[in-house]
Amino acid sequence: MSALKDHLNQATKDAMRARDKERVATLRMVNAEVKRLEVDERRELSDDDIFAILNKMLKQRQDAQSQYEDAGRDDLAAIEAYEISVIQGFLPEQMDEEELSAFVADIIAQAGASGMQDMGKVMGLLKAQGEGRVDMGRASALVKSQLAG
Repeated sequence: MSALKDHLNQATKDAMRARDKERVATLRMVNAEVKRLEVDERRELSDDDIFAILNKMLKQRQDAQSQYEDAGRDDLAAIEAYEISVIQGFLPEQMDEEELSAFVADIIAQAGASGMQDMGKVMGLLKAQGEGRVDMGRASALVKSQLAG
């Protein structure tokens, strides 16, 4: 069993003992998604697979939060914000703007990219070498600006 899956299960048990209903609900939602993928694919998921699930769930919550805020539903936006904070607790810390910019420049140099036609190659390397620490949306904007400039 992956270390991250063990960590999620232990965090769920700890939240249950602490009677933290919101945290338990969020962690159960994450565990259910992990279990669903394991059943669908008939295999044990690795930490990288679980990181991908967490990132996907994080993005979904961020999108929902912004939609709720746009609609004036602050109560629902607050629930999404809480779920985002719980999910982020299991992800590696994201690179700050300065670190990300240097990382993108390094990857562009590695790839020998010279223009926008090389964007796919650069993004593939970013995803492979970023180890979950790269916000691909911010990275994409930086790659575009650096390749266009």
